[in-house]
Amino acid sequence: MLLSVVIPNYNEENTIERIIHKVIDQKKFINLEIIVVDDFSLDRSREILKKLKSTGKIDHLILQNKNHGKGFAIKTALEKCYGDIILIQDADLEYDPSDYKTMLSKMKKDKLKCLYGSRVLGKSRYKQKNFISFFRVLANHFLTILTNIIYCQKLTDAHTCYKMIDHNLIKKFELKEKGFAFCPELTAKVSKSKIKIEECEISYKGRTYKEGKKINIFDGLQAIWVLIKYRFYD
Repeated sequence: MLLSVVIPNYNEENTIERIIHKVIDQKKFINLEIIVVDDFSLDRSREILKKLKSTGKIDHLILQNKNHGKGFAIKTALEKCYGDIILIQDADLEYDPSDYKTMLSKMKKDKLKCLYGSRVLGKSRYKQKNFISFFRVLANHFLTILTNIIYCQKLTDAHTCYKMIDHNLIKKFELKEKGFAFCPELTAKVSKSKIKIEECEISYKGRTYKEGKKINIFDGLQAIWVLIKYRFYD
């Protein structure tokens, strides 16, 4: 089984090389390919990525000619994915690729089509200061509850980055959102396919806006709109 790890990148020169090496380390346990999409970074990201590609550490590198957004980058990457399963990996260090093995094992064992890595499952992670503010805790919790109500799921962390999904399933969807709203759109469309999204516990260490955090209150409001919109429209 081949795992396609999709890494959208925008201005992450301080972390992109380290996260790619962390992903490469998982090749000791997992058959995987790495697809990176640089969304027109203005820092040294492209220089770093080109070097990594030239040394064979990246399987596919896509360089966008303008900044489109995370969702657009992921959709572009899907065209280059040859794996049986797709996983989205952020270019920062908030999520730990060592969790791949556990997620993939559950995916195979339970014959799942879609598995989310939950940052709050199993432990009181909201209390461990892994989320950078009380507002983010509140927003994440609210969006998860809203998702569960609208789409009849039982998620604890609907807006996690770690989404592991069967290649054939994600290819069925006409994904439209270009920015961070890609996340609730994917959850909506998986749910409307009558698939119960399973979860497993993962590690998480949130970063601050000073450290480069990009998602903001506008993205949260847009997520609410997208969840409602795709409940009634395709």
